[in-house]
Formats: sequence, structure tokens, C-alpha cells
Amino acid sequence: MRIELLYWEGCPSYPEAKALLEEVLAERGLAGQVEMREVLTHEEAVALSFPGSPTIRVNGRDVDPAGAGVPPGLTCRVYVLGDGRPSPVPSRRQLEEALS
Repeated sequence: MRIELLYWEGCPSYPEAKALLEEVLAERGLAGQVEMREVLTHEEAVALSFPGSPTIRVNGRDVDPAGAGVPPGLTCRVYVLGDGRPSPVPSRRQLEEALS
């Protein structure tokens, strides 16, 4: 299983997303499996189809497919939680479903 966390250093949310992801992975016995990738330029964001920071992909699939279609760029990402509220990080449920 390939687990990537793509981030932009200018976004303050990626450490929180990393901590949540590592917690969920540890619960599943998959600790230490996260590939961190910093996105440095707009051109790189376009090449990676990077919809903002943080972006988490499992086997190349975004944990939030609905949000993956946002135009790429060096920006902070907004996730929409199950109850419709915005969040700077994906929900535990989104992570768990992506890892299933």
C-alpha cells in the first residue's frame, strides 16, 4: 500500500493531518508507511494535480475524491466533512475509508 502526504510548507494544517494519519495507520498496524512530499512550485502543483495542502493519497487515490478536482495550486486545502462543515484536514472517517 502506498500512502502519500503531499503538502505545501506555507500551509499550517499539514502537521495536524500528518498526526491524524499516523494515528489511524498505527491503529491498523501500518505505522511508518507515509511518504511525505513537499510541493515547491505552482508548476509542480499542476504536474501532481495537487489541489492544496494537505493532500493524502492511498495507492494514488485521493482520500477525498470530491475535493481532488479543485484546480491545482500552492494553497491550503479545505475538506468538507460528513456534516457539511469545512475542515483544514480530512476526517478520521475519510482516512479509514480510504485505507479499507
